[in-house]
Amino acid sequence: MTAPIHVGSEIGKLKTVMLKRPGEEIENFTPEMMPRLLFDDIPFLPQAQKEHDAFADILRDNGTEVLYLEKLSAEAIDAGNVKDAFLEEMLTESGYAAGTTHDALKEYLMSMSTPEMVDKIMSGIRKNEIDFVPSDLVSAAEDKDYPFFMDPMPNLYFTRDPAASIGDGLTINHMTFEARRRESLFMETIIKYHPRFANKGLHVWRGRDHKTRIEGGDELVLSDHVLAIGVSQRTSADAIQDVARSLFDPANDSGYDTIIAIRIPHNHAMMHLDTVFTMINRDQFTVHPGILGEGGKIDTWTLHPANNEDGFSIEHDQNLEEVLKKALNLDELDLIPTGDGDPIVAGREQWNDGSNTLAIAPGVVVTYNRNYVSNELLRKHGLKVIDTLSSELSRGRGGPRCMSMPLVREDL
Repeated sequence: MTAPIHVGSEIGKLKTVMLKRPGEEIENFTPEMMPRLLFDDIPFLPQAQKEHDAFADILRDNGTEVLYLEKLSAEAIDAGNVKDAFLEEMLTESGYAAGTTHDALKEYLMSMSTPEMVDKIMSGIRKNEIDFVPSDLVSAAEDKDYPFFMDPMPNLYFTRDPAASIGDGLTINHMTFEARRRESLFMETIIKYHPRFANKGLHVWRGRDHKTRIEGGDELVLSDHVLAIGVSQRTSADAIQDVARSLFDPANDSGYDTIIAIRIPHNHAMMHLDTVFTMINRDQFTVHPGILGEGGKIDTWTLHPANNEDGFSIEHDQNLEEVLKKALNLDELDLIPTGDGDPIVAGREQWNDGSNTLAIAPGVVVTYNRNYVSNELLRKHGLKVIDTLSSELSRGRGGPRCMSMPLVREDL
C-alpha cells in the first residue's frame, strides 16, 4: 500500500498531484494592490482557467491522478468537524482575533456551505459585502478606503510553495510574505483531518508554526536520500538547518543523509530555486546562467548528519556540477542553460519560467509553450517536452513546477 505522500525524486513517474484551479482570487484586486499581493499583473480569469484545465488534462493523459486543494480543504474541514476552529484560526491570521469585525465575518462565513466558505476565503472578502456597525475601537478605526476585510489569495494556484513532499512526509511552510502566510493553513488542515491523509503515519518534517521562512519552490527532492534547498528571497538558512535536524534525526528514519543548500540571487525574478534550476532526468538539469558567477561558480553548502551540537556537518563548495555529481554518484552531468545561454533570451524566458520545468517521468517534462527557445534546446538534449498554454498563467510568475505539488511518485 503506497503512502498518501511518497516522493523520493524530482523525476519518478508522477502518480498523484495536487493543483489549485485559478478562481476569482486572481482577478479580485486592483493594480494598486499588486505589490501587496506579490503579483505583477492581473490575469484574464476565463483564459487562465482554460490554460490550467489544459495543464491538468496533460497530467491526467499521462497517468497522473489530479486532486484539487480547494476540494480537499472543504472535505477535510467537514471530515474533522472543524469548521468553527478552522475559521477562528483563519480570522486570527487575517487580523481579526476578536471584535465586531471578527463577529460579522464569522457569521457571514459560517452561513455558507463549507465549499462556498473555502472559495470565499480564497477569493477575498470586500467591505461592501457585509453591513454592520463597529462597536470596538479596532473595527471602528480600520482603514475605510482599503476595499477588503480579508485579502484574496491569488498565489494559491502555485501549490508547490505552502508545503513540500519529501519521502513519506512533508514540510508545511511558514512563508516569507504576509500575502501568502495563510495559504499553508489549508494544507495543515488537510493533513490533520482529510481521511486520505489523517492518521496515516505521515511525517511533518517541519510545521508552519515557525518564525523562519521556507517555501516549497526552494525544496528539490534530488533522490531518495538527497535534497537541494535554495537559500533565496523566500527561504532562509536557519530554516534549512531546521529541516536538516528533522530529516537527520535517527528517530525519524527519513532516509535522507544529504542536503545541498544553494545560494541564489535574492530577487523577485528568481524568488525560488526552481525558477532557475530544476532536475529533469537522472543526469540532466535546467539551469539559468544568471545564477552562476564568474567561472560558473555558485555558493553551495552540503550538510550531512554528524555527532555534534548542531547534528550535522557543513562543507562549502562553489562548483555546483561537482557537488551534484558527488551527491548523486554520477560520472557526468548535462546542465542545460535557459534560453540556450543567449543573455537576452535567457532573461526573457526565465522571467516567464523557462527553467521551471515539471518532470512527470525521467526525461519527460511539462513546460510553458512561450519558452520556445528553451523547449527546443531540451528536445535537442533528448528530452520529451510537452508544452502547455501559458499566456495568462505566466503572469503570476510561476511555471508548471510551481503550479503542482506532487504527492506520489514512482520510485526510480
